[in-house]
Amino acid sequence: MNIRSLTRGDGVVIGAAVLLFIASFLDIIDLEGAPDSADIPNAWNSGPFLLGVTLAGVIGAVCIVVSRGLPTPPKVLGLDLGHFGVAFAIAAAWSALGQIFDPAGGFDNMGSGDSGVSAGVGTILSLIAALVLAAGAVLALTVPAFKAPLVGAPRPVAPQPYGGQPQGGYGYPGAQGQPQQGQPYGAQPGQPQQGQQPYGAQPGQPQQGQQTPPPGAAQATGDFSPFWFAVPVPRPLYAEDGSPTPIAELAPGTWYLAVEQRGPGLVAQTQDGRRGVLQDTTGIQRG
Repeated sequence: MNIRSLTRGDGVVIGAAVLLFIASFLDIIDLEGAPDSADIPNAWNSGPFLLGVTLAGVIGAVCIVVSRGLPTPPKVLGLDLGHFGVAFAIAAAWSALGQIFDPAGGFDNMGSGDSGVSAGVGTILSLIAALVLAAGAVLALTVPAFKAPLVGAPRPVAPQPYGGQPQGGYGYPGAQGQPQQGQPYGAQPGQPQQGQQPYGAQPGQPQQGQQTPPPGAAQATGDFSPFWFAVPVPRPLYAEDGSPTPIAELAPGTWYLAVEQRGPGLVAQTQDGRRGVLQDTTGIQRG
């Protein structure tokens, strides 16, 4: 799970879920004239409150956060896990609103007059947390400001001075195994590159196993060289065969390798070796 794929809306959801969990330990009703030593129930002593408000909100928040951190969100009853969590968050807010209007349930309908039961601090705080949770879940899907990354992408590693040793691991600029400038992606160190003559060969002489490119091939391929890049927001990576289903999701804060120019998009390789087409390249950060 990549924490850098979380958005600001997800941060609101997480904070509201923590507040909802804390409120579950506070009194859900307030009895008029009850002594201080009275044992007032909390959400964990009320099945409808626990299932309809506390657990519904917490489960909804977990579904939203987990779906955001996974490359391919699973489906529940035909819905994406994130949308399933949004439905749970809205249901929790609706149930909390009912607890505010009728904290005693059906008990106050058994007799005439006021039962002396009102909403406790736990119910009021649960309603506030559930409303914030539902709002954060919806805004994270609709408002661009809440779709922004919760944690910004790290700055690229500064270029090493001439003769310096490369730092970092795979997936970052300057890492071991990064293609050299002008070296085709996948070429082995020491292997003659395209256009490079082995020792002792005459210029212009065809080499063994070397095929003469057709006219115009240089213009078709261009002068593209592999480079590392990072995306500002989560973006889908589509299969190279043009299928509309994403094969992965590029997350902010992670460096990916662009190996080929494909029209306006890039053919990118993830750290687990998968390759696909990044169609939206606006705002990418080159390493």
